[in-house]
Amino acid sequence: MMELHDQNLKALGVAVIKAEALAVSALEEKINDDFVKACHLMLDCKGRVVVTGMGKSGHIAGKIAATLASTGTPAFYVHSGEASHGDLGMITQHDVVLGLSNSGETGEVLTILPIIKRLDVPFIAMTGNPQSTLARFATVHLDVSVEQEACPLGLAPTSSTTAALVMGDALAVSLLEAKGFTRDDFALSHPGGSLGKRLLLMVSDVMHSGANVPSMLGTATVSDALLEMTENSLGMTAVVDQDNHVIGIFTDGDLRRMLEKNLDIHTAKLSEVMTSPCTVITEDLLAAEAMAIMQQKKINAFLIVDRDNKLSGALNMHDLIRAGIV
Repeated sequence: MMELHDQNLKALGVAVIKAEALAVSALEEKINDDFVKACHLMLDCKGRVVVTGMGKSGHIAGKIAATLASTGTPAFYVHSGEASHGDLGMITQHDVVLGLSNSGETGEVLTILPIIKRLDVPFIAMTGNPQSTLARFATVHLDVSVEQEACPLGLAPTSSTTAALVMGDALAVSLLEAKGFTRDDFALSHPGGSLGKRLLLMVSDVMHSGANVPSMLGTATVSDALLEMTENSLGMTAVVDQDNHVIGIFTDGDLRRMLEKNLDIHTAKLSEVMTSPCTVITEDLLAAEAMAIMQQKKINAFLIVDRDNKLSGALNMHDLIRAGIV
């Protein structure tokens, strides 16, 4: 094994990055009328964009399909090798096929071309060889050729796969913009992600309600409120009137302030030491908006009310953290 010093290893890493950066930069000249035609074929597609490829191109094809699907263009990946053994049945006459092959001569991809032609399905080829069989067969060809691979042997797909990946991203983002795809649309397809939670999760999804909401009349003593707070572990209690309208909130902070005044917890009434008026929200607010209000007002808990200002729930910072809003 050849011995390399740390500086040599760094130099090799930098060389790869520069080679791939040049390959990506060269793609700018290849965003041409063919790129526009490919976009229109996908925009007009009534079915799905079926992305296929083999080997490293297959891995890139899978990522492109996933990016398209998550940005408003229904798509899925079909392994070219499996396609000729039954998976071609996934392709319908309403679809568009996007095939990846750096050489443009990958046997497994070429094998399925006659079936694609018989189905009369638009075929977009993404290759590094505009004169290849795949490029000549295609309805539209996207040129992703590179001057050289980043691999010093010129063998391992490196710059070529990076160029294909970037061209796929260019397609996906262009289609996203053309379709008017929004952050809310993105959240709908990513409900498990942090963005999805921020844009979809409502206060009603995470708040405490019913018997889990501590509440006391304003005439109750602080000692009674402390028992209620301890039982519910929210660090606060709502203070309400006889009709369950919120008139204030009593928190750990209020307790500290009253103790500083040497007030007796057994005789002091909640109405004398509560925070009033207090910040309240409604359950139809986004949980992320509730978090923003907490941060702005520097508070750790909310009371949730209905349209008549009657207590309906409670929410604290820990609930939002557990929900993944932070």
